[in-house]
Amino acid sequence: MAKIVCVLYDDPVDGYPKSYARDDLPHIDHYPDGQTLPTPKAIDFQPGALLGSVTGELGLRKYLESLGHTFIVTSSKDGPDSVLERELPDTEIVISQPFWPAYLTAERIAKAPKLKLAITAGIGSDHVDLQAAIDRKITVAEVTYCNSISVAEHVVMMILGLVRNYIPSYQWVVKGGWNIADCVERSYDVEGMHVGTVAAGRIGLAVLRRLRPFDMHLHYYDRHRLPEATEKELGLIWHPTVEDMVKVCDVVTINAPLHPETEHLFNDALLAKMKRGAYLVNTARGKICDRDAIVRALESGRLAGYAGDVWFPQPAPKDHPWRSMPHHGMTPHISGSSLSAQTRYAAGTREILECWFEGRPIRDEYLIVDGGKLAGAGAHSYSAGNATAGSEEAANFSKAS
Repeated sequence: MAKIVCVLYDDPVDGYPKSYARDDLPHIDHYPDGQTLPTPKAIDFQPGALLGSVTGELGLRKYLESLGHTFIVTSSKDGPDSVLERELPDTEIVISQPFWPAYLTAERIAKAPKLKLAITAGIGSDHVDLQAAIDRKITVAEVTYCNSISVAEHVVMMILGLVRNYIPSYQWVVKGGWNIADCVERSYDVEGMHVGTVAAGRIGLAVLRRLRPFDMHLHYYDRHRLPEATEKELGLIWHPTVEDMVKVCDVVTINAPLHPETEHLFNDALLAKMKRGAYLVNTARGKICDRDAIVRALESGRLAGYAGDVWFPQPAPKDHPWRSMPHHGMTPHISGSSLSAQTRYAAGTREILECWFEGRPIRDEYLIVDGGKLAGAGAHSYSAGNATAGSEEAANFSKAS
């Protein structure tokens, strides 16, 4: 029988919900490209419930324990005294979310000789040292597309929030003010602006589709160019390099996976090539941006605003400069963890586990590493290597709490 460790974020401060704001979810059976939603044989949860926190358990306990497996759920993931670290030596499967990542570094993988499968309940497996997984022939899988549209919606919200100066305006209301001049001195229309996405995969393309009705000029950079028909349909302008794109854009949104080729892509040099007063939105991975370069660009006015919900490490230490830098619209990593998305990624996690325990192939689109090499979605979107360096700083959040 297997031992499975599942790392999830903590329950709400007021306790696990007894009721929810809505009674149901819209029915969706496939994604925009035709891929079907997760198709487990069964689920043991109510769609729309809070599944990503410790009490929610991704709705997996009944299923796993019915098979005789040991199922450990914890939010304790960082540092040598964490539950994750203690349980690793005889763990076969680790399940984690990008929002509260269980960093599987080479050192941790070396401490887990029985580890065979790492599942990301969501999208983005950069918290796993992919090179170490390749070397150990550990399978890495994620629930591709489960929260792509969730993130795309969040990107559009953040772009509008920054450009229209929404957050400071809301804060004047809370403070009891009616300071219209203060609200609008940094407020503009997105109409006519040039917006570009770094990567035009499922999320990036969905963002462009949602921004088209705002009459913005749409640009993209991607190492895999989109079909000509898609470019014509949306009026897209492709750029051969990131540098070529950012210099013409008023708004740039980052929708690329983190791997060695994208780590610290947005540094001082690239930011200097952007238009003065441009906006940068990053819901991809915090480490794609140089942390201190972003602060400098906001303080100098090179950037008019920065928004995102991804940090490095995660959770971010209390003194992380992105918490206090000017003109930001940061949130915790929540864009892909709406209750709608949780229903999909919990079901997808169960589908992966059913395939694993029944000896059936995991969907190719869910695979990141398989058989000692990048596979499936991983072969298309990632490069071999490691992007977990520095993740030990996440322990500082717990120490400061």
